[in-house]
Amino acid sequence: MSAVETGLHDISAPLRTDRLVRAIGRWSLAGLMLNTIIGSAIFGLPALIAAQLGNWSPFGFVIAGLGVGAIAACLAEVASQFTQTGGPYLYAREAFGRFVAIQIGWLTWLSRIAGAAAGANLFIAYLAAFAPVVESSAGMRAGIIASLIACVAVLNYRGVGTGIRLSNLFMIAKLAVVFVFVAGGLTALMSTTGLWVQPDPVALTASNWLDGLLLMVVAFGGFEAAVFPSGESRDPRHDVPAALMIAIVLATIVYVGMQYVVIHTLVNAATTTKPVADSALRFFGVRGAPLIAGGALLSVVGYLCANMLHTPRVIFAMGEQGDAPRVMASVHPRFRTPAVAIVIYAVTLTTFSVAGSYRWNVTVTGFSRVLIYACIAAALPVLRRRRPEAPAFRLPAGLLFSAVAFAFAAALTTRIDFGGLAVAAGTFLLAGLNWLWARDRMSQA
Repeated sequence: MSAVETGLHDISAPLRTDRLVRAIGRWSLAGLMLNTIIGSAIFGLPALIAAQLGNWSPFGFVIAGLGVGAIAACLAEVASQFTQTGGPYLYAREAFGRFVAIQIGWLTWLSRIAGAAAGANLFIAYLAAFAPVVESSAGMRAGIIASLIACVAVLNYRGVGTGIRLSNLFMIAKLAVVFVFVAGGLTALMSTTGLWVQPDPVALTASNWLDGLLLMVVAFGGFEAAVFPSGESRDPRHDVPAALMIAIVLATIVYVGMQYVVIHTLVNAATTTKPVADSALRFFGVRGAPLIAGGALLSVVGYLCANMLHTPRVIFAMGEQGDAPRVMASVHPRFRTPAVAIVIYAVTLTTFSVAGSYRWNVTVTGFSRVLIYACIAAALPVLRRRRPEAPAFRLPAGLLFSAVAFAFAAALTTRIDFGGLAVAAGTFLLAGLNWLWARDRMSQA
């Protein structure tokens, strides 16, 4: 059977880095980042964050935004030196070599799958507001999750242009819903007697602060994923820094507003599984609240669309570099998308979504993300030394930003629990076996 008949390029042919379509412009890139950052997490995490920080949780988002901003600043310089697909995996390969790169590639894959799986779990929780049976029937839950992921996968399989237009559409709809929620909530708090709620006092220990910030990093996570498809961006060297700044600033403003509204409109906000919908019920009533719940469903779908667009590019890049089987780098001859990588991602995502819970997937994506962020921060001074003449964006006081970002990420790693350490150890083991395979393959070439 020929490559055309199978729908894939011949993987024995030499790989080229220009096979994908450069269809992502600056504003689409910023939209993709924002769509991934303001994804599903913020519709579930306010309750978990309120349990850790209580009345201080909105201010916590400011601190988290500064820490994440330092990481994003490092990413802006590092990413601007590359025009290929791959993201942090590619940067680690250049800065630290194949072994570290494969570890980061696997962590990135784990982080993005767990984050999207948490989104799929949250989709079911919010859908239950309209049809409670979806939570009580395991078969129906699995069927809905599988169908949702399959639809998103097919749309992205058929072209990056379709994927980015879909991402932009959901991003606009999502921001509109968030604006209605925040504006409506703040207006109601100022004008409605008896609506204001004072959160229960919480002991503000160092552990609580770090646990809360780790959850907030999950909420901010995703900006790094939008650089995965740099091979499909029109001008990544100039667009990435601007898009990162736009996305992080807007996300911080949105998160502070949403957290403030939730904790001051809900009694015992820490106990709910759908805090935004329950908060909206308090000030919009039974007629308006379903609109917010429906908006949350749209937001989750948009988040899954964004993830389906960029995450498969990680294993695609590993296939291109020879760190994974070459079939991973197969490109559809008609749609010019990483077809095999998209299918593998969709199947793996469905498995994680059906088998795992929202809280478990959030925990997994949290610890894997901070390790990736530490690597990005550490890569900046290494690449400056190795590539001093690279045509790239240069971050003012870059070494200071690198130190702050690394320290922030390192502090959060202290909050990884035993379960997280076990998953991390398993990931490192698989990545180590992958490295042995890649090394042996190279020695036989």
